[in-house]
Amino acid sequence: MVDMSGEYRIAASRERVWEALNDPELLGQCLPGCESVERIGDDSFTGRAVIAIGPVKAKFSGKITLSDLDPPNSYRLTGEGAGGAAGFGKGGASVTLAEDGADGTILTYVAEAQVGGKLAQLGARLIQSSAKKIADGFFASFAAKVSQPG
Repeated sequence: MVDMSGEYRIAASRERVWEALNDPELLGQCLPGCESVERIGDDSFTGRAVIAIGPVKAKFSGKITLSDLDPPNSYRLTGEGAGGAAGFGKGGASVTLAEDGADGTILTYVAEAQVGGKLAQLGARLIQSSAKKIADGFFASFAAKVSQPG
């Protein structure tokens, strides 16, 4: 099990950040290696991404479901992905938004992930650092894109 958390200040209103967190196109642009994200219901998405964890690089297909929705304050997302011979990953994250002045939002996340198959053989430290790198890359890109005017 991999546990991660982080906090980002985004120069946008909480409502703008909430909208962005529910925009599949924007989410796909922020995830390293993402090939597609599509909404399949009010609270669910499917997607494909090429993800490298240490020496293992695989194409994952998966589903993400949103729950505990409290717009524009927080939600929980859970997901599962299969990477063929590389194995699988599953996990979730709780995302909270708090106002920071008139033009800012603090996004906080707490996430956990679990891997199986070939990926599980890589060792906890490598998996932890790779997962943290992916999460940091996503949220840094997300913060940059949402902070842009327009």
